[in-house]
Amino acid sequence: MTIWTDLTGVPFSLDYVDAGGVRTRTLRAGEGEAVIFLHGTSGHLEAFIRNIPAHARQFACHAIDMLGHGYTDGPDYPYRIPRYVAHLLAYLDAVGVDRAHLVGESLGGWVAGRFAVEHPDRVGRLTLVAPGGTVANPAVMERIKNSTRAAVNSDDIALTRKRLELLMYDPAHDVSDELVEVRHAIYHRPEFKAALDNLLCLQEMENRQPDLLTVEQMGRITAPTLVIWGAQNPFGEIPEAERMQTSIPGSRLEIFGECGHWPQHEHADRFNELNIAFLTGQR
Repeated sequence: MTIWTDLTGVPFSLDYVDAGGVRTRTLRAGEGEAVIFLHGTSGHLEAFIRNIPAHARQFACHAIDMLGHGYTDGPDYPYRIPRYVAHLLAYLDAVGVDRAHLVGESLGGWVAGRFAVEHPDRVGRLTLVAPGGTVANPAVMERIKNSTRAAVNSDDIALTRKRLELLMYDPAHDVSDELVEVRHAIYHRPEFKAALDNLLCLQEMENRQPDLLTVEQMGRITAPTLVIWGAQNPFGEIPEAERMQTSIPGSRLEIFGECGHWPQHEHADRFNELNIAFLTGQR
């Protein structure tokens, strides 16, 4: 059994796209309106393996490794939010997508939210999954930074497992050996190690504070928006999600019980049904 078994019967391509000079890994499947899936800090497109097959029945799905993540190039500059937004825009232009729905988890939600503020004409609907970027909590920032550095700087695969388990309400159920091996291989690429300081720059207060999604910015999001949050999210409590929902006009909040920081993975069936209904305009 493999995580790629989830894609059995689904025609897909795993390829690289030149996005503004950045060689970008992308998984594409399905036809229809475009949906772009964006992962979290130190993550990779495999975060959405449990979601692509269901969505590909109705949409042209694109799951990408974001700037400096996974197997995408890591240019030598700090990966601040404007850089991620520019990379996403370059990707859309490179693949000829004028307008897309965005599904962003954690850092990906932060980037998707800022993209929706700055490029409203390029966004259909917006799904923010345990999104970051509205607060700067030093304890959470240290936890992300220290756990990631420990896993990257040691050959001990148990530290990679520990980094993934940090995301989940039920690690025994949702952290497979293969998912650990995929992330361990990424963490130990020389290119990934070389870019680690750039990748973790948003866990430094001087970088994070200026890039936060403000209430004023969220108030300018015009795309229909769904916020999905885990009740046991280790990186943010429910009031954070409620403030985001209140700040984005007309948005909707769904709380998943017995769920940590990866609702799309931990409760894939519920997430897929809910998000597909949202993206197709159903209630």
